[in-house]
Amino acid sequence: MAPTETPPPPTPTFLKLSYPAPRVLLIRMDRPKDLNAMSTAAQWEMDSVWKWFDLEPRLSVAVITGTGRAFSAGADLKEWNSSMADDVDPKNRMGNAPAFKPLSRRLGKKPVVAAVNGLALGAGCEFVVNCDLVVAASDAYFGLPEVRRGVAAIGGALPRLIRSIGLQRASEFALTGRNVSAQEMLQWGVVNKVVPKEKVVEEAIRYAETIARNSPDAIVCTRAGLRQGWETASVERAVEWTLEKEFAELQRGENITEGLKAFAEKREPRWKASKL
Repeated sequence: MAPTETPPPPTPTFLKLSYPAPRVLLIRMDRPKDLNAMSTAAQWEMDSVWKWFDLEPRLSVAVITGTGRAFSAGADLKEWNSSMADDVDPKNRMGNAPAFKPLSRRLGKKPVVAAVNGLALGAGCEFVVNCDLVVAASDAYFGLPEVRRGVAAIGGALPRLIRSIGLQRASEFALTGRNVSAQEMLQWGVVNKVVPKEKVVEEAIRYAETIARNSPDAIVCTRAGLRQGWETASVERAVEWTLEKEFAELQRGENITEGLKAFAEKREPRWKASKL
């Protein structure tokens, strides 16, 4: 059986796609000479892949990593600088709110595991903050150096960092612009696990495989409940929203019946593609 039901969008500029395990998509940012910095074209490429991933019925989890010594150095500052020239229409400046939502602001339905193989700076770090699980190489480091370049980390990480690590740590990280090691990020709770560099993708895929063995409907519903709790002010309202939407859809689906039946019959469940 083919790994997907629908073909992926073309990714000629920035991304390499593969399928290392059933229901798992591996996305590799592939501009190693530029430390996987993201041009506008690269961002549009990523936008199309995330939309396809959420709709593709044979995929449940994605892993994202980088080629070479960087996860990603963030936005392409050379392109950003060119877009600030006096003869460029201000509406076309790279820092303007884009028509797409980058990974750092992605809501989506399905979980993403970051395999941070090296430096994660600027928008690359913001990507990591919004991933559902994070595996980091022991020599990886993270930073929001925007304040040192006269810009700001406005891609979505600032409010998310507050929710994850608190005001004081988030302020130290974002206002100083200093680099933070993988071990410190582990202590702060942004990183789930630190492993040797050569094991980082393998370990991230292991997490993804473990998740992907579960009910596709339950994965979507559980992630929705977690995200609602993270993104909304009221914990109880987050529960209500998930009950009213994703859990109600889960109850009408085939996988809840299959999961309970398989448990009663003491066998492995045979999951169907999620329709949530």
